[in-house]
Amino acid sequence: LYLPAAMSATTSLNFEAGIAALPPNLASFWGFRSGKGGSHSSRTIMLDELTQLFGAVPEDAPRQDYVDAVVAGNCLAKRTAANRRISLQRLTELYGLDPRLALFRVLRAFWAWHEASRPLLALLLALARDPLLRASARSVIDTPAGHEFGRQAMKDDLLAAARGRLNEATLDATVRNASSSWTQSGHLRGRGRKIRQRVAATPAAVAYALLLGFALGHGGRSLFGTPWMEVLDAPANALIDLAIQAKTLGLLDLMQSGNLLEVSFARLLTDREQEFVRGAHRKAG
Repeated sequence: LYLPAAMSATTSLNFEAGIAALPPNLASFWGFRSGKGGSHSSRTIMLDELTQLFGAVPEDAPRQDYVDAVVAGNCLAKRTAANRRISLQRLTELYGLDPRLALFRVLRAFWAWHEASRPLLALLLALARDPLLRASARSVIDTPAGHEFGRQAMKDDLLAAARGRLNEATLDATVRNASSSWTQSGHLRGRGRKIRQRVAATPAAVAYALLLGFALGHGGRSLFGTPWMEVLDAPANALIDLAIQAKTLGLLDLMQSGNLLEVSFARLLTDREQEFVRGAHRKAG
């Protein structure tokens, strides 16, 4: 059963419960992915490659233009055709690369407007689409700022999430790749020895995290207590202030009256998309 917008905040970093509860038609519309595997068994969030690709393909381009840019145009400068194809496959797994997916289309719009937000935007969408990256999150977020990150905790979480499906070599590679992704996003620093550091949340990253929570049925103040918001390393009052800034920038709609707080996304979704979401909610409820 899909959980309505009045649901309470998800428990700490429990991404999977909300995604699993999403009706298939809504999951497909938004662009969430679930399953047994994940791209991080072989790749990171590929932030540099994603930046190169977006630099080569216009924001309003259809899916095929991304394929052509990577495979025919070799915009990622890969040495072989096989490397081009596998890079395209992994980027598609992580981000969708299709404007028909609402989360990808909004990412592209925010990408052009808010360069400083790009690492967090990429991480948030990759978390929505890669179960292995989601499984790695708790070990990073729970590490206090300034402390050394312990890879064993991530390895244990990945092992539990994979339920024996990863052999030792693949598990080690997944830990390396996930650690690199959290370094690219700014949550970790260093090479061999990684130190946890707090990221600087931005209005665009907050707006995108709020959209992810909204997509999973949250509303009102519960939007500020989802796992997506925990990734941004900021207290609730700071997140609300950033959401107000996002409203000023035209990234979302927000109304506040006393303790009441309502967030909506009419600026990001078309009328047809909003009606589809409302209709799916009614059927699921």
